[in-house]
This record gives sequence, C-alpha cells and structure tokens, in this order.
Amino acid sequence: MALDIHVKDMNGVTVLQLAGRVTLGEGSGLLRTKLKDCLSQGKTRLVLDLAEVGYIDSAGLGTLVAGYTSAQNQGASLKLANLTKRFSEILNITKLVTVFEVYDTVEDAVKSFDSAS
Repeated sequence: MALDIHVKDMNGVTVLQLAGRVTLGEGSGLLRTKLKDCLSQGKTRLVLDLAEVGYIDSAGLGTLVAGYTSAQNQGASLKLANLTKRFSEILNITKLVTVFEVYDTVEDAVKSFDSAS
C-alpha cells in the first residue's frame, strides 16, 4: 500500500495522519514534500500520526530525521504519536527515540504544545 497523508488542524496544531508504507521512493518523497509544504506555510506545530504506518525503511527514517531537522531550523516542532509496536522497536534500536518527542496519542502530542508555551 502506497503512502497516504491526510492533513488536519487540531487546536492550532497541524496533524499529518500517515497510512501505508514510508519507504524509499514515492513514500518518503511524499512525506518530505508534505512536511516542506507545511513548514513553508508557516506551520510550526506538527504532529505525525503513525498509527496506520505498516512499514518504514531506512529511507523513511531518514526522511523523518530530515523533517525534524528542517522543522528545528525553522523554529518549528515535530512530534510523533501513535507508534506501532514495530515502529517503537525501530526507534529504540536506532536510538532515534532520544531525538523525537513521542506520545501515545495524537491528543497527548497536541496538548504537549500548550504546556510547552
């Protein structure tokens, strides 16, 4: 299944709901483009909802890291929510869990922006 990204606004936070596979090629390219679009529109509070991501490869992880770095460089924040068990394991193995702020639910991730202000 190709990657599908649905963008919605929750209390001033941009939530990107990902469904499918984040892999080399179309999947990671689509995610990269969508993140760039959001940042270029001045959206500084971003949450990636990963509940429906079935698979992510090293290119997909690279895209997440690049998106995080771009967000930081532009004064924005990128947080992750709803990680599957497999995705959590991958972030732990790669130590990327120390880079990203990870939340159990999208609602928790959205609320975290209010407490950070």
